[in-house]
Amino acid sequence: MITYIYILGDSETNIWGLSGRERLQRMLKAFKQTRVIDSPEQIPARAPALFLRADHLFDARVLMALVNTQVNLVLSSDAGQPVAIRITDGDMHHALASFMDGGKGESFSTLPRYTLRDLNLLGLQQTLKKRDLPYLLPISRDNCRRLESELFARSYKGVTDLVTKWLWPIPASWAVRVCVRFGIRPNQVTLLSLVFAVLAGVAFWYGHYGIGLVMGWLMTFMDTVDGKLARVTVTSSRVGDVLDHGLDIIHPPLWYMAWGVGLTAALTQTADLPMMFSLILIGYVGGRLCEGVFQFWIASFDIFIWRPLDSFNRLITARRNPNLILLTFGWFIDRPDIGLWLVIIWHLLSTLFLAVRVMMGWQARRAHGPLRSWFEDIVPGEDEGKLAVRIFAPLAVRKNDRKFTDR
Repeated sequence: MITYIYILGDSETNIWGLSGRERLQRMLKAFKQTRVIDSPEQIPARAPALFLRADHLFDARVLMALVNTQVNLVLSSDAGQPVAIRITDGDMHHALASFMDGGKGESFSTLPRYTLRDLNLLGLQQTLKKRDLPYLLPISRDNCRRLESELFARSYKGVTDLVTKWLWPIPASWAVRVCVRFGIRPNQVTLLSLVFAVLAGVAFWYGHYGIGLVMGWLMTFMDTVDGKLARVTVTSSRVGDVLDHGLDIIHPPLWYMAWGVGLTAALTQTADLPMMFSLILIGYVGGRLCEGVFQFWIASFDIFIWRPLDSFNRLITARRNPNLILLTFGWFIDRPDIGLWLVIIWHLLSTLFLAVRVMMGWQARRAHGPLRSWFEDIVPGEDEGKLAVRIFAPLAVRKNDRKFTDR
């Protein structure tokens, strides 16, 4: 059955270029069996309805819970202010009138009061490889910058490589702000990263390693920016997702092969190129196969969020950014051949490590049943001091922050 959604009011300021109403409208497009309406009169009799205040930021998990629930309820903020009403059956018009009046009226007294804690939404987010607390935050001019910082931080994957995690966040937030200001869309940034990827490959092919590395690092930076821009502005698209992930999978081994061809162009003594290319493919394809086997046949989640050891391994495993560090090192010491050999060796070692972890996962599943990610075992209020939690899941254990609700 279709749930009819009516959005009340709007925010007094924009967050990452979107008003509260615009953000809700974009977010709700992702939900099936829903229809956003312009007037409560458009709601058919006895149809389920959801009323939302546009002067608050809603976590997508909160919206999903409100859309999917089959009970009547009032959702209140930490300050006790009603911010959403779900009516599955009952007099929705009286409930809406009370909602618009700030929660006064008899119809509200009969509705169960819920908070974020009652929704029990703290869970593993597979796509972003993290676990964090859901949010429901008031929007005001005073906390605009803090809200933008909050949304940007939440747009980041919890488990990723060391460059993306520690080098890119600050410049990426600046770049995202520029993109929002000038109306640059995520797919345009992705296309720019594609251009840089091609230019880097061409430069490597002809032995122009310095220029190629500049293009390569710019590509990796754009690859960070497009995803963050898409999430904070709610402009993710199927085409953009396929283009972004397809580019991430295809270009790294092509870069390494082009680097190898460039060794000949640069007149650098090197080993047999076919052998090097074979080792590159074995390491790269082998690593990807290990990840796929683990996620689709052994567990329901990414191998890098199984245990803390695997999350730490993701920081340095043979993916594009750590490998670029090795190539940059080889260029810096004027031995690009050593840089490529370091990449090959690191790929093989990383793939061997992943293969061992796959076998251990298979054995653990046989002995103890379905595997659990270590993120699911984090206990808020108790695990703040653990190094892995501080690095990969700080938002899952932090205490309630009153800075957003103080008026």
